[in-house]
Amino acid sequence: MNTPKIIELPKFLDARGNLSFVEQEKHIPFVIKRTYWLYDVPGGECRGGHAYKENQEFIVALSGSFDVVLDDGLKKKSFTLNRSYYGLYVPKGLWREMENFSTNSLAMVLSSTYYDANDYVRDYDVFLKMKKDGKI
Repeated sequence: MNTPKIIELPKFLDARGNLSFVEQEKHIPFVIKRTYWLYDVPGGECRGGHAYKENQEFIVALSGSFDVVLDDGLKKKSFTLNRSYYGLYVPKGLWREMENFSTNSLAMVLSSTYYDANDYVRDYDVFLKMKKDGKI
């Protein structure tokens, strides 16, 4: 899988509360090496603003809602995440920004790599050059 995609996760509905889950290499196409979450994002703030050379991600809105804007260097596409049984698969090599966080939103991100500062491309112009040169 090398294109971004909304993936519906299993859900078990129950009067006592619902349950959903994600399994590596079954629902998402990678082994999970890192998990992190974003919370208490002030209104109007954006998160992300970078691309990864190798890392793939799977992003779930566990609570609330937010938009994930993906950019391949030619066009942008926005995905709204607002249900805990849907997640967005983000392949490597895309510029990613997260915005429009609702109050008390909680974003969980599953990553295919351990944290490595060298995997990040944080300058958009550098990202565009790397895309043009086929380096990302």
